[in-house]
Amino acid sequence: MALQTANAGIHYNFINGEWCASSSNQTITNVSPSNTKDVVGVVQKSTLEDLNQAAASAKESEKAWRKLTGNERAAFLYKAADLLEDRIDEVANCMAREMGKSLGESKGETARGVAILRYYAGEGLREVGDVIPSTDPDALMFTTRVPLGVVGVITPWNFPVAIPIWKTAPALIYGNTVVLKPATEAAVTCAKVIECFADAGIPAGVLNMVTGRGAVIGQGMADHSDINGLTFTGSNQVGKQIGQSVLARGGKYQLEMGGKNPVIVASDADIDLAVDATISGGIRSTGQKCTATSRVIIQNEIYEQFKDKLIQKVKNIKVGDSLDEETWMGPSASEGQLNTVLSYIEKGKREGAFLLTGGERLSGPEYDHGFYIEPTVFEGVTNEMTIAQEEIFGPVLALMKVDTLEEGLKLANDVDYGLSASIFTKDIRKMLEFIEEMEAGLVRVNAESAGVELQAPFGGMKQSSSHSREQGQAAKEFFTSIKTVFIK
Repeated sequence: MALQTANAGIHYNFINGEWCASSSNQTITNVSPSNTKDVVGVVQKSTLEDLNQAAASAKESEKAWRKLTGNERAAFLYKAADLLEDRIDEVANCMAREMGKSLGESKGETARGVAILRYYAGEGLREVGDVIPSTDPDALMFTTRVPLGVVGVITPWNFPVAIPIWKTAPALIYGNTVVLKPATEAAVTCAKVIECFADAGIPAGVLNMVTGRGAVIGQGMADHSDINGLTFTGSNQVGKQIGQSVLARGGKYQLEMGGKNPVIVASDADIDLAVDATISGGIRSTGQKCTATSRVIIQNEIYEQFKDKLIQKVKNIKVGDSLDEETWMGPSASEGQLNTVLSYIEKGKREGAFLLTGGERLSGPEYDHGFYIEPTVFEGVTNEMTIAQEEIFGPVLALMKVDTLEEGLKLANDVDYGLSASIFTKDIRKMLEFIEEMEAGLVRVNAESAGVELQAPFGGMKQSSSHSREQGQAAKEFFTSIKTVFIK
């Protein structure tokens, strides 16, 4: 049954240009991790029947959408960008309430979503192929790019505006139609983004959103024969399962998964800069970024000085309700995530790491109805410890001491992941060695690990990704196929 978006906080699936209740007639209620008494909204608990309708709608609209010019497709992205910009306060407020990101960060992420839409709208007028010399003097040979068809998009809760947009926008501009499944925990925020596309007049069926459990909708997308490509951001365990399912039926997949990102602080580093960047990279967003700094590898000569400055600043971090403008760090996104972080902290203590600060769930009148945790710093961490090897996704820093840069690089690379890494040094030789030797898809010099620009390729090495790249013009490598043309 097609419905208008309700005013009572109920958010529906968006299928074939209409807002629809799930066939299950069941819903999921999202509450704020800052205050569980705050009901953010209600989303649909969808079924495979709903997914099938969305996929059929996307398939039906695929040919007409593909036949539009890039400039015509871009017009819808530009309009959606304008609408999102007009609603930036509304969307950011919803994001802050729904997943606990501070209001300032939420506004920044929404503004980034606007910029991504406009960037990919510009792709509608960029080149799509090359002319290639033929050995036949009477022939013309060139390449062009064609869309995959229907693309499935599965997104996480930690960036509920930016990640859905940075996957959906390139898929659309390159001529694909989309079925989007946002993380249930952030589906209200994502619905507000989809409303911008709907109000921009995007043709029915081109963009569809289905909310629900990952085991049903996410796995259903991976298995669906009408979904030609699937792009996923989330955990390694789920990502590998998704990839295997898509591969088994001959589809194309793109996985962006975890990280265990190091920062190396060399003996000649600007210590104040390194401390501030380590805190920002590791603790901002409550450490809930795949590119967040987790391991801090410091040369002996400056270890104590760095540690003392770091601890002093960490202890002064303002933790609180995400809507409070004075809050620097909000809550964990859910009770489950909070418990996961606390379990890793306990493992760290049991395995012999020394807790320098933090490590406890916060309590008191302003914290008792939310999922708040203290920013946490360990030292004496060795590489075989769990907190040195596994992604925590929380505000936990592990300090590790080394004698030389070579030792630091070896330690930095000695994990299964390879997403991002940074170094702080004034020595060009150390910079170049780090760039050459670091096994990560994103390396940054004298800057925090948690940062990527929308026009640059993004992705990891080793277990962090499927070795493809998102964002920038690199996105077209996944969302299109090359067609070689020979004209005699």
